[in-house]
Amino acid sequence: MIGHDFSGLWVYLSASPLLGLTLTLLAYLAAWQLHRRAGAHPLVNPVLIAVLMLVGVLWLTGIDYATYFDGAQFVHFLLGPATVALAIPLYSQIDRLRRMALPLGIALLCGATTAIVVAWAVGAAFGASNASLISLAPKSATTPIAMAVVEALGGLPSLTAALVIMTGIFGAMVAQGLFRLLGTRDPAVQGFAIGLAAHGIGTARAFQISPEAGAFAALAMATNGLATALLTPWLLPWLSRWFA
Repeated sequence: MIGHDFSGLWVYLSASPLLGLTLTLLAYLAAWQLHRRAGAHPLVNPVLIAVLMLVGVLWLTGIDYATYFDGAQFVHFLLGPATVALAIPLYSQIDRLRRMALPLGIALLCGATTAIVVAWAVGAAFGASNASLISLAPKSATTPIAMAVVEALGGLPSLTAALVIMTGIFGAMVAQGLFRLLGTRDPAVQGFAIGLAAHGIGTARAFQISPEAGAFAALAMATNGLATALLTPWLLPWLSRWFA
């Protein structure tokens, strides 16, 4: 009787948009608890764990992505307000931002260019197709910008979305260990580097370091999106010739 009731409840939920929302929230809450129990260790990344949980549930239950996203789109919608809200901690650092404008601008240009060139070079070394190389190039920009750039240039937006998420998770996991190895202790430098290389997921990690690191990561994420959108179309013809 209990199994029959559960089966009926599952059939009802699987047809409801609330399913995707519920699964997303439960997966992230479970992943966050694991992250806390691990002492907030960067390798126990809550985003990675939640993604793996959701993939497993969708695969086991046979729920297609479109059905899942009918509910998950409510969380997706909140990305816009959350991104705009990053202006608040950024404004609190306005005086230091003014003093560091020139070095931050140079770091942005070098970082955005390096991310595009290295991604293309590694893909070309492994014999990736032209469409895959285009999809790789903007991997360090935030997802909506990267997908829009790739779609305009003839790449594969779905591949880019996966690469962007992987880049963000990897950056969030290894950033602090790399900072210790390099002896980088300034929260502003740490935050800007994470935001530049690992966009939104890296920015979330930067806020765990300190509010100052989070503010500079938010700045890097926003400006790198713009820089990547401008640099990618200009660099690709050169890259095609260099790595032909």
